[in-house]
Amino acid sequence: MAKKSSDSSKVWSAMSLVAVLGAAAVTKKALNTSWKAATGKTPPANPADPDVDVMEAVAWAAISGALIGLARMAAARRAAGYYAKSTGQLPLELRKDRDDPDAPAPTS
Repeated sequence: MAKKSSDSSKVWSAMSLVAVLGAAAVTKKALNTSWKAATGKTPPANPADPDVDVMEAVAWAAISGALIGLARMAAARRAAGYYAKSTGQLPLELRKDRDDPDAPAPTS
């Protein structure tokens, strides 16, 4: 029985990793294109570089961080929904959150 739970956990881990990485890559590409269209410049490669204008660095960090974070969360939620439809239950890590909202987040 433990093997089935372990296999299921591995499937969920792989599925969520692929979804999250894919969403981040697609969002970053869209952000780069949008930034260039809006500003006429390529986005800063390293916002921490002192040669990058501080307002440009702050804007890029805030916008890219927020949108990539949202895309990753949305992809993880969709992957969890697909997993739940496929297996009839949420992944173990998400079931714990549902059972006890005050429980600490699982560590990986």
